[in-house]
Amino acid sequence: MKNLFFLPIFLLTTLFFACTPDKTPDAGSGITLKSYFAPSADAIQTGGVKVIPIKSAGRDFNIWTKRFGNNPKVKLLLLQGGPGCPHDYWECMESFLPAEGIEFIYYDQLGTGYSDNPNDTAFWDLPRYVEEVEQVRQALGLNKDNFFLLGHSWGGILAMQYALKYQDNLKGLIISNMMASCPEYGKYANEVLAKQFDTKVLDTIRMIEAKGDFSNPKYMELLTPHFYNKHICRIPLNEWPPAVARSLNNINQSLYVTMQGPSEFGIAGRLAKWDIKAQLPSIKIPTLTIGATHDTMDPEHMKWISTAVQKGRFLLCPNGSHMCMWDDQKTYMEGLIAFLKEIG
Repeated sequence: MKNLFFLPIFLLTTLFFACTPDKTPDAGSGITLKSYFAPSADAIQTGGVKVIPIKSAGRDFNIWTKRFGNNPKVKLLLLQGGPGCPHDYWECMESFLPAEGIEFIYYDQLGTGYSDNPNDTAFWDLPRYVEEVEQVRQALGLNKDNFFLLGHSWGGILAMQYALKYQDNLKGLIISNMMASCPEYGKYANEVLAKQFDTKVLDTIRMIEAKGDFSNPKYMELLTPHFYNKHICRIPLNEWPPAVARSLNNINQSLYVTMQGPSEFGIAGRLAKWDIKAQLPSIKIPTLTIGATHDTMDPEHMKWISTAVQKGRFLLCPNGSHMCMWDDQKTYMEGLIAFLKEIG
């Protein structure tokens, strides 16, 4: 009796799998599940991890990358923010991009995550990071026929600066939640964001900053609900995704303070005078800028960037903040995917 029952189940199962096609994540792309998840040419499979040796300022370093998927036409390299955050908060991409056949690549910049850390502030330098991205591009075989660069926050600064020098290597550029002027970013923080604080809370924060007492636990105690949860990630604090918490908890403080400065309001480090507004019209590749209503960055400035470059478009995440890939996820991912598929 058991065998008679098992036989039709077996036949039905066999028939189902025989009739189920090798579905394509994107019917128009020619990418199948088999090709998207194809193993690398290496004899030993590493789950997409590739450690890239680079030379920088006369020294040798190893840079960690991890490829997810395979698409010869669309390869998205991710530059995270901070400066100093590891790649972890990009993990949300895994819930959206594979279904569309989009290849993406995690990349821990020097001094972050799994990459080498020279523990030397001389390496926390924007032009040096631009050349690092170029070495990573070459090692990964990215080129003008497939290379999309997405930079978020500090990564947006790096992406814009890279495009100004190496845009002939790019197929498309995405600037996420970053203005093209740090002085204007500082002005927006002081004139718009600060005014949204309760006066007593802001006065206490300013007093702590004036004393340089950034290790005072009261500083983060006030910033977390009044700034981070309103303008960085609007998901309830007790529900913050583990990937976001890991990135923020493992930030390289030396890198962050050197480049950004110790204050959360505006910018006071090496990037304080960075401004490329006048150079934006020279960017000729298709460019998507992404802003959010509750962001630390002015969404109107992000919209303006899309008009300053030659082939720009703008995506607003109305319910999002600085990490709108998390707190306005549907809007962010749908807009990003539409851009990549149209250009790709």
